[in-house]
Amino acid sequence: MRNQFFSKFSSALALGVLLAFGGQAQAQTDPLPSWNEGATKQAIVDFVKVTTTEGSEQFVPPAERIATFDQDGTLWVEQPMYSQVMYILESVPALVKAKPELAKETPFSTVLEVLKGDHAAIKKLTEKDLFKLLAATSTGMSEEAFSAEAKKWLAAARDPRWKRPYTELTYLPMQELLAYLRANGYKTYIVTGGGQDFVRTYAEKVYGIPPEQVVGSALDTKYTYGTDGKPLLIKEPKLLLNNNNDGKAKDINLMIGRRPFAAFGNSTGDQQMLEYTKAGDGARLSVLLLHDDAKREYAYGPAQGLPATKVGEFTQPLYDEAVKQGWTVISMKNDWNQVFSFEP
Repeated sequence: MRNQFFSKFSSALALGVLLAFGGQAQAQTDPLPSWNEGATKQAIVDFVKVTTTEGSEQFVPPAERIATFDQDGTLWVEQPMYSQVMYILESVPALVKAKPELAKETPFSTVLEVLKGDHAAIKKLTEKDLFKLLAATSTGMSEEAFSAEAKKWLAAARDPRWKRPYTELTYLPMQELLAYLRANGYKTYIVTGGGQDFVRTYAEKVYGIPPEQVVGSALDTKYTYGTDGKPLLIKEPKLLLNNNNDGKAKDINLMIGRRPFAAFGNSTGDQQMLEYTKAGDGARLSVLLLHDDAKREYAYGPAQGLPATKVGEFTQPLYDEAVKQGWTVISMKNDWNQVFSFEP
């Protein structure tokens, strides 16, 4: 009788706790609380479940659990301009101060116009100009010196729209996804078209991704010795790795040595990485993020009739290919109930 009483009491108490705190408990156990319930979130959860459950036909051994993420536009904001390009542009005044003759030389004079408020002038810059600016502001120095300069800029620079450090403009749903994958044995890599050395300066602090798990475009280096006799690697104005388009698949093979089981991107520059991932055996997850939320972030494509852009272009043919190949397309507007960790 006493046992029955305690059994009923325990059941009643458990029911009361569940009713009182059920919503809170559910939120705590949901690894992706910033994602709305729906097909996109379910596709991610199902993928993780089938690839990490022992006995599953699609089980992936822990050593093979690799997930790759583009950075700009996939993990953080890339509009109106890539953060590394802003770093290069904002490094020009100091360069011109040291070498005044550059003030009358393009593309340095063009950058000075942009920084003075003539934003239309940036359209004058060609790909060749950008590489010249990259070489002038980011080479001829040691890896350590470059890292120190990049960290200094990141600490002081502010995004023009939100007036916050660029490192705070990461997408909360993607941060949750990184943590969720790692909690299930996946090793997460950044595979970016941006500068490998630049991203490595903050990736561990911002995303929990160590430098050795960042694959990006890279300049060559020269091995030499400092005045103290210690060896140095000096950055040179020569492209070593162009980690964009098919370069992403090639560099994944070169730097990681395993085909990813999951890959995430947001633009045409990520297509080959997603194709390469999906072509592997077993369960694979290829995902594109569509920026269709002008109110909370930005809306651009031109896929699905969104405004065209040269920064993170997501074309309609890429969208059609994603549908054809069974890739998952995230709608920022519909699939995320929160974009940033802060309220804009």
